[in-house]
Amino acid sequence: MNGLSDVAHLLGQEGPFPDLIQGFQVRAAQQQMATAVATTFSQAGCRLICEAGTGTGKTYAYLVPACQTEGPVIVSTGTRTLQEQLFLRDLPMVCKALGRPRQLAMLKGRSNYLCRYRLEMCRQSGQLPLQQQSQLLRISAWAGRTRSGDIEEIEDVPGDSPIWSQVTSTTDNCLGQECGDYDRCHVIEARRLAQNADIVVINHHLLFSDMRLRNEGHGELLPACQAIIIDEAHQLPELASQFFGQMISAHRLRILARDIVRCQAHEAPEAQALGDLADELHDQVDVLRRSFGTSNQRGAWQSVSQQPATRDAVVQLKECLRQLTAALELMAERSKGLENCRQRCLQLALVLTAIVDGQDDDFIRWYENSGQGFRLHRTPIDSADAFREQMTHYADARWVFTSATLAVGKDFSHFATRLGIDEYDSGYWSSPFDYRRQALLYLPKNLPEPSQRDYNDQVVDVALPVLRASGGRAFFLFTSHQALRKAAQRLQSEKLPYPLLIQGEMPRGLLLQHFREQGNAILLGTASFWEGVDVRGEALSCVIIDKLPFASPDDPVFQARSTQLRLHGGNPFRSLQLPQAVIALKQGAGRLIRDIHDQGVLVLCDPRLLTRGYGKTFLNNLPAMQRCQDLIAVEAFFSAMRADAAILEGAS
Repeated sequence: MNGLSDVAHLLGQEGPFPDLIQGFQVRAAQQQMATAVATTFSQAGCRLICEAGTGTGKTYAYLVPACQTEGPVIVSTGTRTLQEQLFLRDLPMVCKALGRPRQLAMLKGRSNYLCRYRLEMCRQSGQLPLQQQSQLLRISAWAGRTRSGDIEEIEDVPGDSPIWSQVTSTTDNCLGQECGDYDRCHVIEARRLAQNADIVVINHHLLFSDMRLRNEGHGELLPACQAIIIDEAHQLPELASQFFGQMISAHRLRILARDIVRCQAHEAPEAQALGDLADELHDQVDVLRRSFGTSNQRGAWQSVSQQPATRDAVVQLKECLRQLTAALELMAERSKGLENCRQRCLQLALVLTAIVDGQDDDFIRWYENSGQGFRLHRTPIDSADAFREQMTHYADARWVFTSATLAVGKDFSHFATRLGIDEYDSGYWSSPFDYRRQALLYLPKNLPEPSQRDYNDQVVDVALPVLRASGGRAFFLFTSHQALRKAAQRLQSEKLPYPLLIQGEMPRGLLLQHFREQGNAILLGTASFWEGVDVRGEALSCVIIDKLPFASPDDPVFQARSTQLRLHGGNPFRSLQLPQAVIALKQGAGRLIRDIHDQGVLVLCDPRLLTRGYGKTFLNNLPAMQRCQDLIAVEAFFSAMRADAAILEGAS
């Protein structure tokens, strides 16, 4: 066998995988996708956009041609879980099967690696709560023996512990080549390994960081490559909006204030006025946060910019940053840490001014307020031109964009337009699962319009008998945190005999771990549980979705993009809101059937699926399942599931 044309054979019955992987199944769709990817790799500058439904085996469909190609290949994913699966399991298996050893590297963002400089700063500060002090001791002991510095190596310090932000670096506070530990830097070592690798596994954030460096002429993070594969590509358009815009947050400002206090204490102990200014910055951040109110919200900057409390808080924050920059200017030569703080002060002041005073027609200025924080954004209305330009910096690289949810119907134009991809080949392979046998779609009758005040209560009324019939074992997914909280209160009052796991009460990973272990839990989640979650088996036998995931008409980004579309004669609903909602619903519904043996019920509560013309667009984009509108059919489905399970258990 020679070259890329053999990939279909390699994934066939006569290929190496059936002997290596127990239960390996030859899938025509996987072979067809692999051939399409291989064809893309054979043509300089070629681009492929393809959707491969759950169970297609798209990972091997792109890894086999990736391992066959000569030049370096970059594989970018949306989640750390998939990144590690590719690097630790899938790629080694494919290389072994092909008998083609490849130099592999996994590169993460810098916040995933221990920073020796910041660890020492943290040790010297002596200002940590008791729990973080013990965690710091464990990290310090590990720091002396780790080779990679990847914080995933430590299992006894939770990933969401505040200590990690103090011993890892960010783009803001990294000292770069001025750091005394630069020659031993874990981030630099990981990048060196990536530069010499045949296949590099990264995440989307790192890809955009590389784009930014190339655009600014500051080199690159990633090697010159033959091909770039973007898995979970449906996330790319929104990420592009973030990276081609600007953002300032309460968190970034507070970290700056903390770093200034630490640097002042160690490197300019007599300059107490500098520490006082940093404390004032921290206080001014809290003043601005309070000016937005206490409820979680997002809106156009213009809607709050003239409120006296917000206007005054911004003026004071800008003045505080100005004074800090001037004070740091006087002593920045004392240390690289103080110079870094000065640069950050200056940069954040510029970003703040661009957001609160900017008048660009091509950007959306907006804010979001949640918990103890806020973010101010300057987001491009359209990222297509920017992304198209960035692609040119990768010379003749071949691009593959793939996901289980990219198309509306079999049309990829919505995705391609948002990224400025004008010419491309496409492929569409539906899931091989037998959804008519494995799944039931329940569309409850007599629910009111979602705009009605009692809609949330009626959704829970519909869900309760379904949850009893399923014996828990359900994801209950919501389009808003407010709806989730109301439903959680109702379900808690019902005293159901199933564990209730509620997003926000513990870290996402821990929620999923408990869900899998309990076996009969009900998990309530919002956007982060609609995608990137893989629970196989009976533990997840039901997915309930409260309503169609349309963007809120009040969302400032949606409003601005809608206005722009109308000015150019477009239809915001058909061109923007509907396709985005269709893709989001496909993601949420896709949580249910993850394996050939899975069975379950999908409950879509929104009556507009049957009462509005666009409802057919949603339904036609879901797998072809049996449908019902009666609870009796749902109960019968679950009864049959239990009977099948009992038969299998008896047979074993």
